[in-house]
Amino acid sequence: MKRILTSASAAAMLMAGAAQAETTLRLVEVITSPERTATLEQLVTEFEAANEGVTVEITSLPWGQAFETLATMVAGGDIPDVVEMPDTWAALYAGSDRLVDLSNHVAEWEHGATLTQRSVDMGSQSGAFNMIPYGFYLRAMFYNRSLLEEAGVAEPPRTMEEFAAAAAKVSELDGRSGYCLRGGPGGTNGWIMMAAAMNGTNEFFTEDGQSRINEPGSVEGIQFLLDLYQNGHAPRDSVNWGFNEIVAGFYSGQCAFLDQDPDALIAIAERMDAEDFAVIPMPVGPSGQAFPTIGFAGWSIFNTTEHEDEAFALVAALSSPEANATWAQRVGVIPIHQGADQDPYFQTDQFAGWFETLNGEEYVPTIMPTYLEEWGYFASTMVVETSQEALLGQLTAQELADQWAAYLNDAYANWQSAQ
Repeated sequence: MKRILTSASAAAMLMAGAAQAETTLRLVEVITSPERTATLEQLVTEFEAANEGVTVEITSLPWGQAFETLATMVAGGDIPDVVEMPDTWAALYAGSDRLVDLSNHVAEWEHGATLTQRSVDMGSQSGAFNMIPYGFYLRAMFYNRSLLEEAGVAEPPRTMEEFAAAAAKVSELDGRSGYCLRGGPGGTNGWIMMAAAMNGTNEFFTEDGQSRINEPGSVEGIQFLLDLYQNGHAPRDSVNWGFNEIVAGFYSGQCAFLDQDPDALIAIAERMDAEDFAVIPMPVGPSGQAFPTIGFAGWSIFNTTEHEDEAFALVAALSSPEANATWAQRVGVIPIHQGADQDPYFQTDQFAGWFETLNGEEYVPTIMPTYLEEWGYFASTMVVETSQEALLGQLTAQELADQWAAYLNDAYANWQSAQ
């Protein structure tokens, strides 16, 4: 049977003890929540039942410390067989030649041919096919119908200007705020989207390799988020909020707007009546366009594994059409196999905002530059620390943007020199 390990015991126990079966695979989960872990455990149990003699140990790392914890484990030689790999980390581990190229495995896999082209392309962004994505996260805007009505907001916002005005009106209500700001771990997407919307482009670099994050329009977008917080239109403690806090802030009615991926829909739909909330595309900027981020995560195999075939068998089982449909519905992602989006589960009003985003010409999905090896640290650590300083008034929007641009310029130069 498998053991579920917490971060406190992970480093000490991941390598400890003799395997009680012929083969023991170690899997690290990094985007952890109770619902996700329970679903993963169910799928792994089914895999173990179909693969006698194989045991899977699951290590669950809290997202806020996952980047540093996994990096410490890998640097110390405490390396799992299979890892849940966020797109923002892929270049770091692929660039240091730590991941298995799955091309041959996928070519022989019975379900390899039904992977969508987007799944193949994004799993191969680092040059080799070193990840099978398990789904895609596309950002859209949740809004609380009841709070907007109470605040006198007649229609949900379609532009950044309307969004700011609506957030301000809701914040006039006693004990309510307009926007669930993600000021803590995982907040990078918000800063990038707002900067791109106000700058009118989601290009990260100019032709000569300079970051566009400190261009005047981008700085205006960064200032937009700073103003929301500093003007009291986001909860005061949201400077530290991560995923769980912003979702709870929305379904509890503390704030009226939340930009998130479909994974937030699960917890929200369990706690709010369908008529009390809806999902719309991200508000457009002065150019008439919005640039919602699209991200992904998936399953990778470290090349230090002594059980590559068994490890791929596990990845294949987690990625099969049936298992992926279960995962997508319970975790909240767009599935990876052709035709999966025709499932009745996704043909509902709850997903309307995401499908309108995918089909609208004014909405241009933004893929983060995960090909940069330094992007993982930038997105997981640097942005969080420096943006919190800016939210608290210790940095101006221009100073924040200039710090980010300097770091990204060096990262791009490093990538370009390796081409």
